[in-house]
Amino acid sequence: MKPTPADWPRLSSSLFYRDANRMIDWLCDAFGFSVRLKVEGDNGRIEHSELEFGEALIMVGDERAGEQPRWGVRMVSPITAGGNTQCLMLFVDDVDAHCAHARSKGATIVDEPAVHDYGEDYWADRSYGALDPEGHMWWFTTRLRDPKPKSV
Repeated sequence: MKPTPADWPRLSSSLFYRDANRMIDWLCDAFGFSVRLKVEGDNGRIEHSELEFGEALIMVGDERAGEQPRWGVRMVSPITAGGNTQCLMLFVDDVDAHCAHARSKGATIVDEPAVHDYGEDYWADRSYGALDPEGHMWWFTTRLRDPKPKSV
């Protein structure tokens, strides 16, 4: 497999919001992302942005819900879609502190921090689930135990 371009993960996701400018600020403040790039179009519309969290990268833009969707595909906020459209998982250093901070910034915590232990052959994480103000589902986790090494 060929390496990815410099500074790009193999997989990144795009999120669409009704008010991408506001949500970029919120994602940085509440969840700890930083802005790598922000491209504004007419009337301040976010055409493209790149937000980083460690080596993770997400792209955020204003939704395209009108009669002229890009590539013939509606790209919408969960508000417009009528519910969540995906779930993103992000590893953080301290899930409890992250949760407390996100809650203080207005995240809706849908699953309180808890240990999810899948047995010694698998892993154990401490994780929580949250919705951002426009309804995207986020899962934040801290690894507690890696899988038991397999015998050769």
